[in-house]
Amino acid sequence: MPHHITTICITGATGNVGLETLRAVLTMNLDAIVDTSDRKQRAKARIIALSQSPRDAAHTIGMQEVEYRALDMTNIDAAHHAAAFQGVEVLFLMRPPQISDVQTFLVPLITSAEQAGVRHVVFLSLYGVESQQRTPHYAIEQLLRKSRMKWTFLRPSFFMQNLTTTHRKEIAEHNEIFIPAGEGKTNFIDARDVGIAAATILLDPEKHINTAYNLTGTRSYAYSEVADILSKELGRTIQYTNPTKFSFFWRKAVQERVPLMFVLVMLYLYHLTVAGKADGYAPDLERLLGRPPTSFEDFVQRNKNFW
Repeated sequence: MPHHITTICITGATGNVGLETLRAVLTMNLDAIVDTSDRKQRAKARIIALSQSPRDAAHTIGMQEVEYRALDMTNIDAAHHAAAFQGVEVLFLMRPPQISDVQTFLVPLITSAEQAGVRHVVFLSLYGVESQQRTPHYAIEQLLRKSRMKWTFLRPSFFMQNLTTTHRKEIAEHNEIFIPAGEGKTNFIDARDVGIAAATILLDPEKHINTAYNLTGTRSYAYSEVADILSKELGRTIQYTNPTKFSFFWRKAVQERVPLMFVLVMLYLYHLTVAGKADGYAPDLERLLGRPPTSFEDFVQRNKNFW
């Protein structure tokens, strides 16, 4: 029988989860076959990475086995979408943090993907999204449910990588965790684990049709505990300052000039943390990985140099 190569497309390919997904797909993409005279390997899938600048993405990612295409999710032109999704069968979809207007930007994109022949979408959603109907993630899930495409939803808890990206500077330069989360507990998850889980699904989507997975780590932490772990591993005192919402808004939006919408999203997420919505456990990630998820302590040890 001829060997059919599925075309997998990954959005946000230079981001935390997108890049880890791309790496995992490439690692898992070789399928050993036996020739009459020799053992050979063949690819299960053709891999396409989408980003605003394919040239920059190719330089950043540095993977020759990948095809790089342009996709600007703020560009709602149908021809732009069609070029990005041409020939794609399985799509890994991420919503850029700066895009919250689902009707304007995501509706035409999802419509174009369906028209281009995408048959399965793996969407990076949000833990607890079913009870957070005001979030863009919820609206996107509903769009995918109503489409003719098959879908899989990955609903991760809070990424450990937020501490090495969004909150890296305050930890590295000020020895503090400046987050208005009270003593609410957060279940942290490693983006590398999410990328492996996503790759597992992308390479064998038929086993995960119309399924939602809640992805969490094995335990939850208050930010005071996070500060203690960082202090121990880094050999210096890291304080959890727990600012008021107003203080957080003023410093982020006014002093640091973080985009307003992103600051508001952070305030909303930390409000959920205070309310206990970021705490929880599900076994789905462990089942997809075939091993326990990465612990927060192991993550900190692996990433000491960031702080």
